[in-house]
Amino acid sequence: MRIDERIAARHDELSPQEQRAAAALLEHLDDLATYRAAELAELAGVSRATMSRLFRSLGFEDFDEVRDHLRRLRGAGEPRRVDGAPDVATLVAAEQAAILRALEQPRLSEVVHLLATARRVLVIGWRNSYPVALHLRGQLAQARDDVRIAPAPGQTTGEELVGLGRGDAVVVIAFRRRAARLAAFLDAAGATGAAVVLVADPTAVAHASRATVWVECPLQHALAFDSYAAPMALVSVLADGVLTAARRQGSARVRSITETYERLGEVE
Repeated sequence: MRIDERIAARHDELSPQEQRAAAALLEHLDDLATYRAAELAELAGVSRATMSRLFRSLGFEDFDEVRDHLRRLRGAGEPRRVDGAPDVATLVAAEQAAILRALEQPRLSEVVHLLATARRVLVIGWRNSYPVALHLRGQLAQARDDVRIAPAPGQTTGEELVGLGRGDAVVVIAFRRRAARLAAFLDAAGATGAAVVLVADPTAVAHASRATVWVECPLQHALAFDSYAAPMALVSVLADGVLTAARRQGSARVRSITETYERLGEVE
């Protein structure tokens, strides 16, 4: 149970002093890293003993365990700043490490081959994964034809799977705080006979066996919100690989698309 849920469940059982301590705790859940337990108690206008008693009544041994609990919530994708803002150099190093880990995945060449040779490609993503899926679709569409994005606005996904079969590829983008129906969709996509590529952060590893190829791509989470620098770098590498594999046909398609942009006046 989350800490705010624990406080809500036990609030009426807390003493007035503990309720004041709980209110201060809730108010500062997003910046606890900048406080010590004594400072938090001072903000609440209660004693350190009261604050410690509150932690124990909520099921935590001490303040450190409260912060560990919040780090676990952040690790699951909940926007929350737990450890304070890192300096720029630390942030850049974390981004580089995430990108390097994403691009060192051993099966990327296999994914490129699938996407380059598939008869049709369906890219799908929900919620926060949709922008990554949309970008992948846009990049692949420059290199090859018959690349679709799903779900379309206001639509479900069942209709997107009908007609797919052996020789097709489905790329599922599924970063954390993912849609609850992911497992069912992976099973249904696999049942069509199409190759299924699952691209997701490590928390999705339980779904890996449902895909033909599992590509683990970390998110960098030093700040309150996840950074998608690594997934976007991965998209670039996959699209580059597909364009390279397409050779002259890919180059001719890029030229044709550019000429069409110019005729329609769609880009500067």
